[in-house]
Amino acid sequence: MKCGFVSLVGRPNVGKSSLLNSILNMKLAITSNVSGTTRNVIQGIYNDDDSQIIFVDTPGVHKAKNKLGNLMNKKAYNNTEGVDLVLFLVDISKGFGKGDQFILNRLKEKDVPIFLLLNKIDLVKNKEKLLTEINKVKELYNFKEIIPISALKKDNVDLLLSCIKKYLPDQDKIYSEEDLTNVTTRFIMAEFVREKILELTHDEIPHTVTCYVENYEEDDKIVHIQVLIVVERENIKKIIIGKKGSMLKEIGTRAREDMEKFLGKKVFLETYVKTIKNWRDEEKYFLELGLKDEDE
Repeated sequence: MKCGFVSLVGRPNVGKSSLLNSILNMKLAITSNVSGTTRNVIQGIYNDDDSQIIFVDTPGVHKAKNKLGNLMNKKAYNNTEGVDLVLFLVDISKGFGKGDQFILNRLKEKDVPIFLLLNKIDLVKNKEKLLTEINKVKELYNFKEIIPISALKKDNVDLLLSCIKKYLPDQDKIYSEEDLTNVTTRFIMAEFVREKILELTHDEIPHTVTCYVENYEEDDKIVHIQVLIVVERENIKKIIIGKKGSMLKEIGTRAREDMEKFLGKKVFLETYVKTIKNWRDEEKYFLELGLKDEDE
């Protein structure tokens, strides 16, 4: 039995969460075309007949502008420690840039095998350009594998899984097959709401908004969920609520659809918006909002 930990690392918006969702065939980590969508370290557990792979989806490494940004970068780097393999994702449609090189320089310090995943090949129409990029990155580091993929289209995902297994130790499964993730259902529900906010308010900076579940009650037929949306400024609050509550209603409608699909039950969802100025620089809020571990 092959079993081990695999960390997903890369700049924001390179497709780490999309890859995790594709591998697990379920929506566990939220995605959007806005940089910095993932904040917490999310583990997704893949099982088949001969392996268990614990994938660790980390926040995108970026230039931090506040304490929250610093915390996210710290979490990303810390979760390359103690793993059996690192998957370094690059958006190949944009090429290998300075931000990618910065992360690679940090990864070189780790004594762990590294795969380079050239994601979003579906966006590269000129295949000669793709080959040129592959030849270019080969010179940067002695990657164990260089694999072009499309996380969204699931191109080469099966190939990736078979390659990963070659580098994992022979050992018994760490988790039971019923375990899917390390995060709570409440956390996933809150993230569904935040994803819909990002979808519907494209121009706003994602780190100015967060969500968490204030109340979660479940019976045989229905789940009652109350989600608090936290913003930094009153003008952002007004945008999220919308004219006569129209935006908040649409956010709730879309989020509820994902919740019901995930839970397999009807969901009664209530959403509220609250302004907490400069919460991204106030560490006391990180734990309350699920962004900081109690022992940090």
